[in-house]
Amino acid sequence: MLSLDGKIVAITGASGGIGEATARLLAQRGAAVVLSARRSERIDAIAQDIREQGGRAATCVVDVTKAEDLRRLVSTAIDRFGRIDVLVNNAGIAPISPLADLDTEGWSAMIDVNLRGTLNGIAAALPAFREQGSGHLVSIVSVAGLTVSPSMAVYAATKNAVRTVHEGLRRESTDGVVRTTAISPGYIRTDLADSMADPHVREQTRKNMDAMGIPPAAVARAVAFAIEQPADVEIGEINVRPTVQA
Repeated sequence: MLSLDGKIVAITGASGGIGEATARLLAQRGAAVVLSARRSERIDAIAQDIREQGGRAATCVVDVTKAEDLRRLVSTAIDRFGRIDVLVNNAGIAPISPLADLDTEGWSAMIDVNLRGTLNGIAAALPAFREQGSGHLVSIVSVAGLTVSPSMAVYAATKNAVRTVHEGLRRESTDGVVRTTAISPGYIRTDLADSMADPHVREQTRKNMDAMGIPPAAVARAVAFAIEQPADVEIGEINVRPTVQA
């Protein structure tokens, strides 16, 4: 039977939504989790709750735009639990708006968090994976990159860039040491809309989430499925949508 027992998993953006759901599910299934986010009080509370339920959890305050923070996250996992088996790159923002709005600050923020943050995670985790002889990189991407909708051009571009980086890393890692998985959610009931700058886009996104969104646990189960596979099996990409989403 496949199991997560003994897996050490670090998760970015773990203060809520998909990151929190992933941390809770993996801990329930036997993994030790290191929760990271910018909000220390929130990840500390979640980790405490996990421990009270018999799980293993630690925390690390991380801003993914800072490479040194990701290195500290990897070091925290190794110091607390002896190794790092999986890094889940989940942190992301979506200050989306039509290109004609010229929200260059929002564009830069998405590039910094969604793309550069993932690259910072890769740069921090790869040396540890190589030294250990194994490791798994999981990134939360988006179905927005598969069908680009109005107002989502730059957001989709950052997510497709991450998808491309994953494929490049996969092709460079056929020695079996590093596995990669890109998971693309559709409408998930999270607070992602809070980061959307355009009020009309933000309100419409919230309506769509309320009407068709599925729980973050749906994505957490996909993460668990990917990382519980035997070492000779790589789940390259998973799309997780509500059944009613076009």
